[in-house]
Amino acid sequence: MVTPGGLGSTSVDAIDLLSLPTRRCRALCRIPSDVESVTSVGEEVHPGVTGASLTGLSHIWNAIVALYRTGLHPAIQICIRSHGQTVFHRAIGHSHGNAPGSPPDAPRTPVSTATPFTLFSASKVVTAMLIHKLDERRIIHIDDHVCDYIPEFARKGKEWVSLRHLLCHRAGIPNLPPQAIDLDLLPHLDRVVEILCDLPLRWRPGRRLAYHAVTGGFILGEVVQRATGQDIRTVLAKEILEPLGFRWMNYGVDPADISLVAENAFTGLPVLPPFSALMRNVLGTDFKNAVRLSNDPRFLSGPIPAANTVTNADELCAFFQCLLDGGSLNGVRVFDPRTIRHAATEQSYWELDLTLGVPLRYGVGMMLGGWMGSLFGPDNPRAFGHLGFTNILAWADPERKLAVAFLNSGKPFINLGLLRLYNVLVQIAHAFPKQ
Repeated sequence: MVTPGGLGSTSVDAIDLLSLPTRRCRALCRIPSDVESVTSVGEEVHPGVTGASLTGLSHIWNAIVALYRTGLHPAIQICIRSHGQTVFHRAIGHSHGNAPGSPPDAPRTPVSTATPFTLFSASKVVTAMLIHKLDERRIIHIDDHVCDYIPEFARKGKEWVSLRHLLCHRAGIPNLPPQAIDLDLLPHLDRVVEILCDLPLRWRPGRRLAYHAVTGGFILGEVVQRATGQDIRTVLAKEILEPLGFRWMNYGVDPADISLVAENAFTGLPVLPPFSALMRNVLGTDFKNAVRLSNDPRFLSGPIPAANTVTNADELCAFFQCLLDGGSLNGVRVFDPRTIRHAATEQSYWELDLTLGVPLRYGVGMMLGGWMGSLFGPDNPRAFGHLGFTNILAWADPERKLAVAFLNSGKPFINLGLLRLYNVLVQIAHAFPKQ
């Protein structure tokens, strides 16, 4: 038994029925027999300070260890704040050297609670809140048309696309064309924008919900550039990151910091048709190649506002605590409370997402929770946050006074290990009941 009070070892020899179907596949990382040797614990307050129990936290940790033991996740990092206090801050696994296919003698670097991870699509929350901040400051307005800032965007029927359409995934341009998946273009974002300006609408703006995995971020980044005269990295740092005192959480990292970012790994079973075609439409490339590209120094150093924010669970959890507390963190206000309410206002109610193929609830740049179940676990209808590339999750739940950031470097597609992941979410919900 692994408990928060004393992290014990878990034998790799124990039979894990959920992982058996994937152990025939080579895309698994190596699990040490003693998980304590690859466990890092950050600063945590006693759970009794917030009304949580040691038993509840023990169940969360046991669920995380069980998820790690599937071999699908080389590194996992989690931070939980309850009533503003950090009650759970852990990391387990290796940030480098233990991806499937790594040489047996490759140096393996244990992950720590400070290790930065790529957020993938969870980056959209950061970008959305920056857009909301500029709206709050009256630099832009969310209901402005994109072509008010980028006149050339009005081609091929896109003159009615608004910033709100982009934030709500209703702009009608969900798919990134393959020619835009060229990391050499990142230093020349004007060329990426030109490709997107030339895209035809798939349907009238506002009519249908279809997740815009990457396209919307590039366009919003260009809007920020033209509205402020500064690139989106600079504006994000000035408006949000510097006031909050964050080390990370910008788009990409400085070249000198690339080696610090946790290495992503494709794990689990191969992605087969029809899902392989779906992923290619969503990402502009195949699933496995998308994971490979995420480790490329060009990806990790170039701005991709919908996909390459880099931070750790501690900072991301603090960011959601700021949103949960009405826009303030440690006495510093960065958002008006009305701005956050606007971002979390429901725009789509369990509507079928034509890109992802499942019904979801969306706010204005946020994914929303649900009564029976959601991306953030069970019974959290007021929760808001985002998913990142299959299994990164960050959210705030006002009814539980809870902020959570759950990061990992393993990138499996559909597999039974998802049951282990969902059990982590269930244990979090049980450990922190509604107030």
